[in-house]
Amino acid sequence: MMELKKLDYDLTVCKVASIADINLHAGFFFLGKTDEEISLVCLTSDVPQHTTKRDDGWKGFRIEGILDFSLIGILSKLSGILAENEIGLFAVSTYNTDYILVKREDFGRAVNVLSEAGYVFV
Repeated sequence: MMELKKLDYDLTVCKVASIADINLHAGFFFLGKTDEEISLVCLTSDVPQHTTKRDDGWKGFRIEGILDFSLIGILSKLSGILAENEIGLFAVSTYNTDYILVKREDFGRAVNVLSEAGYVFV
């Protein structure tokens, strides 16, 4: 089974009006820009002063290692287990791997159900 790494910080999902509002030197963030919005996932302590919307209270984990693009169903399996246990998620992918965020109050339960399914947390 794949190894999952718990992230040791509180995260926020938010929308900003401008990229200029984001500290691009922060140690951890995900930035997404489309023709409709600019979305940011960052440490709660690093949330920009000017957000148009924000949702605090997220915790996360990542799939350890570098995932090959030919691998199929990784997020589907993880999200399926969480969905079966009525745990919502917010997923973000990078070139190397995938990150899954769940609300803080569901984090312990998410770790438990994924561990019971054979995933190993490191």
